[in-house]
Amino acid sequence: MTIKEIDMKNVVWVMALVLLVSCQQEKIGFVDNVKLMNEYQEKVDADTKFKSEEEVLTKKRDSLSQAYQLEMQAFQTKSQSMSQKKAQEEYGVMQQRGQFIGQQLQQEDQQLQASGQVEMDSIVGKVKEEIKAYGQANGYTYILGGGDGGSVLFGTEALDLTDEIVKILNDKYKK
Repeated sequence: MTIKEIDMKNVVWVMALVLLVSCQQEKIGFVDNVKLMNEYQEKVDADTKFKSEEEVLTKKRDSLSQAYQLEMQAFQTKSQSMSQKKAQEEYGVMQQRGQFIGQQLQQEDQQLQASGQVEMDSIVGKVKEEIKAYGQANGYTYILGGGDGGSVLFGTEALDLTDEIVKILNDKYKK
């Protein structure tokens, strides 16, 4: 074989490889995670519900705290006419009551946080499932996540699937 024949074979192989690769071009899109979650109505509703429940708990905490402070003030006034031993006993009872109230409120706060996290995990799961279904139905090889903490640093608008997926999610949520 001559050098010219070897070079010709290499050129043919390179052209065949380029043709093969160009025929199997991958379809890639991306979703702005932050925008998607901010515009997904179920997530917006969950945030509103959580904030409302948090406000109720805060009002309850403030009310109980204020009532406890008034009881303590009344006790301090009353304790001046008590023996030291009796005042210490009642003060201990008041402290225990305050600790019990604090523990109850902390437990309610933890339950609220946990239920909020479960709900958010469920929403994120739905979003991921919908993105996967959209990608499969539309022939995408990859759909990347963008926005804060995402892996897309730049993407042309033509590859941004955020609005389409938000619309699909919101339409399903309305039903």
